[in-house]
Amino acid sequence: MRGTLLLLALVGSVALVPVADALGANAVLDAPGIRIDAAGADLSLGLKILLGLTVLSLAPAILVSMTAFIRIVIVLSMLRHALGMPETPPNTVVISLALFLTLFTMAPVLHKVNQDGVQPYLAGSIAPELAARGALAPMRDFMVRQTREEDLALMVELARAEQPATVEDIGLVQLIPAFMLSELRAAFQIGFVIFLPFLLVDLIVSTALMALGMMMVPPASISLPLKILLFVLMDGWNLVVRALLGTFA
Repeated sequence: MRGTLLLLALVGSVALVPVADALGANAVLDAPGIRIDAAGADLSLGLKILLGLTVLSLAPAILVSMTAFIRIVIVLSMLRHALGMPETPPNTVVISLALFLTLFTMAPVLHKVNQDGVQPYLAGSIAPELAARGALAPMRDFMVRQTREEDLALMVELARAEQPATVEDIGLVQLIPAFMLSELRAAFQIGFVIFLPFLLVDLIVSTALMALGMMMVPPASISLPLKILLFVLMDGWNLVVRALLGTFA
């Protein structure tokens, strides 16, 4: 996730450059607990502190709204409910697995972010504005590929903005919520498909118990072990992860 964090730093630097220019050559900016001297190296150190705080505060929002994390964590959570164990695996395990699968899925995108924006910026060969644009381009391309036209058109309409002529004309204000809507829809579609075989097991067990006159026996007490056995025998985790990551191709 280093590439995503540095991307945030670049975006923050773009917003802070006009502030630095407004301070002047020898201006001093005082804030509670922070003193930034706009003279040479002190300005650079002060901006690094502000960028670090920006990264720490915005990293969770970027992780949730601009990566594959939404689809992955929702599908894994729905899998627990389909099995009939809403608390197993625990939330810590599900979120940790979702984070690593997100990192695996986003690895090519983060590599381009690092190659096109982060490394040139660290080398001092391009300005922060150009570095931010170069780092945002791979993230934008990823979101555009996963976003439905209907969701994007909805956000453009709600924003009362002009229809974009090209991909570059799409604003992040419209693209990010449209991407999140598309991810939610895709996650629920995958979750529905996962629910079907387990629902079939529940129906078969309920029908068998009614046929045997055992209507006082909770169907879940019998169907749950059967669903776990079925899931283990078919190597369910492997199948779910393979199919889930395959949807991002």
